[in-house]
Amino acid sequence: MTGDTDLSPARLRHARYAIAAVFCTHGAVTGSFATRIPWIQEHAQLSAGTLGLALAAPAVGAALAMPLAGRINHWLGARTALRVLLSLWTLSLILPSLAPNLPTLCFVLFVYGATAGMSDVAMNALGVETENRLGRSIMSSLHGMWSVGALLGSAAGTVAAHAGADARLHHLVAALVLTAAGLFAVQGVLDLRADEEAQAPPHFALPPKSALLIGAVGFCAVFAEGASLDWSAVYLRDVLHTDAGLAAASTTAFALTMALARLVGDRVVDRFGAVRTVRAGGVVATAGGLLVVGVRHPAGALAGFGLIGLGIAVVVPLAFAAAGRSGPAPAQAIAGVATITYTSGLIAPSAIGAVADATSLVVSFGLVTLLAFALVAGAAVLRQGPVVGQAGGDLGGATAKSGPTGLDEPAQTRP
Repeated sequence: MTGDTDLSPARLRHARYAIAAVFCTHGAVTGSFATRIPWIQEHAQLSAGTLGLALAAPAVGAALAMPLAGRINHWLGARTALRVLLSLWTLSLILPSLAPNLPTLCFVLFVYGATAGMSDVAMNALGVETENRLGRSIMSSLHGMWSVGALLGSAAGTVAAHAGADARLHHLVAALVLTAAGLFAVQGVLDLRADEEAQAPPHFALPPKSALLIGAVGFCAVFAEGASLDWSAVYLRDVLHTDAGLAAASTTAFALTMALARLVGDRVVDRFGAVRTVRAGGVVATAGGLLVVGVRHPAGALAGFGLIGLGIAVVVPLAFAAAGRSGPAPAQAIAGVATITYTSGLIAPSAIGAVADATSLVVSFGLVTLLAFALVAGAAVLRQGPVVGQAGGDLGGATAKSGPTGLDEPAQTRP
């Protein structure tokens, strides 16, 4: 691995803030898009069913494009690859609101998802490399910054929607602002390149074996996340017969506890290590699921969804971090884990609905509770070897060196 020669504490702190800003920018695109989905549905004259079909396209695009990210990283280097992929992602925000019909919307959302997935892999791979050199956990807070960005983007979108702004104009302005912000942030990230003798990763490849078990842990967490975000309000309304305002509060409770836990999660990981943190999180999320299905009262359900969000918050960041150190192809492993987790997010809402139709929503969240408990048993796959600060792997997937502090055992060093 070649690139930045200045690995002083000041430079590494600057790189950490820069990659955090990248995560925030990435999240802001998602938040900006989500708030204008009703406008896009009306503009393209879609029913609820056809809108659901269109909204599956981003996950398909992401899953198919993610394996390309490792080769792009190898070819261009980490900073240039992130600059290109993040810009494609922010500019893709312009496309969905321009779609006049279902086929066009499916196509542009496929492109939107493909750029989202590739930039996601690139920024997570560089986040892991930055973490390696810092010698302490930062992935949880980086994903927390993604949540902050999503909240900022959705807040701006809510204002635009309330003002009756045309989504085409809103998304054009947002895309240009976020592209500029992303380009500025990328200037500060580490500039890493593969060694000249390193072999380029394949254009497409199945996830390495090392990523499959890690991806399975991420699958459980993302399934619980997707189910809770999409179905918690419905659960309170249909099962507990609350009003719409209280039902919506369940989604807010889940999202807030997860975002806050991610922002402070690195301290917990550095103190207790990844395995113990995820096991404890699995216990907390399981307790939350038991509250949801066992206490037929709105207060119990609200507390339960909050505990689920708290318990699963750091699992996906730690899964990406573990994948980045799981073998000789970090970017390929991260892409594999990302593909598995994206797939989980895609199938979770429909799976919960199918189980609910066959049985009940209570049984559906019983399944969520079982998957939360699986985190307790599966946490061990996040264990990594001894930590050495300022070490890293080939972002393109050719070589890998030792991992950072705090991902399997409590931190012993600080930059």
